[in-house]
Amino acid sequence: MQDILPFFETVPSSTRSIFLVSGLGLFLSIEAIVPLFRMDYNKVKHAGINLTFTLITLVINLIGASLIVAAVDFSETHQSGLLNMVELPLWLYVIFGLTLLDLIGAWLIHWLEHRVKWMWMFHLVHHTDPNIDVTSGLRHHPGENILRLLFTTLAVLSTGASFGLVMLYQTISAFFAALTHANIQVLNWIDKPLSWVFVTPNFHKTHHHYILPQTDSNYGNIFSIWDHIFSTTSQIDMKDMKYGIDTHMNLSEHSSIKNLLMIPFQKYRRPVGSKFDE
Repeated sequence: MQDILPFFETVPSSTRSIFLVSGLGLFLSIEAIVPLFRMDYNKVKHAGINLTFTLITLVINLIGASLIVAAVDFSETHQSGLLNMVELPLWLYVIFGLTLLDLIGAWLIHWLEHRVKWMWMFHLVHHTDPNIDVTSGLRHHPGENILRLLFTTLAVLSTGASFGLVMLYQTISAFFAALTHANIQVLNWIDKPLSWVFVTPNFHKTHHHYILPQTDSNYGNIFSIWDHIFSTTSQIDMKDMKYGIDTHMNLSEHSSIKNLLMIPFQKYRRPVGSKFDE
């Protein structure tokens, strides 16, 4: 346990890339063996779209990494942030740190993206995917990536998390993005109990149902506890699941990189049951 944070503090970018690619490969293999749905779609084209967004994300994160480093340096210099207010055993520091980073850097921004119209227009791109699989977790508009980078920075400043803890969190986050979007069948008696603490595949896929109220629920990234605490959970039987978003079900709109990039700047379309005005 003593070595875990120093390891993630010094692990090179190439190793993190290997983790990411290996995770994708693992879940692609599991999808082929025990798929949740047998979806009829062009997997190569679908993956191409989502991986294009991934490359854009990597560029933004590389440029924005200096923000994270600056936030860590500030917290260490001034001993600021919630985690620096009291001396904690390492195991408790890691648990509290991960859950707080998840609350501020992931749950909060995700919740806001479903509450603030202009933020929703960027996040909407993620919800347009009608065929959720392991690559879908990478489908984020560049504008949303910038928002999430800013909230990750806020999370670091608020918690005072060390660089090693931040890197550990981001590694676990990438794993959960692959796990929870992967088109894999998980037995309910396994998924349901775990979903009281962690974001499980079925728990998150409910969030990708094409209509409200399921779309506006289950915002967690790694931990589901924040959804339980703030009463933002919902569930749907997987046999009734339909992916996508009701305002953008046309194939030409959700399978074109050009159109997906332009969605935030197009006229807002009101979903059935939306809380937003026109």
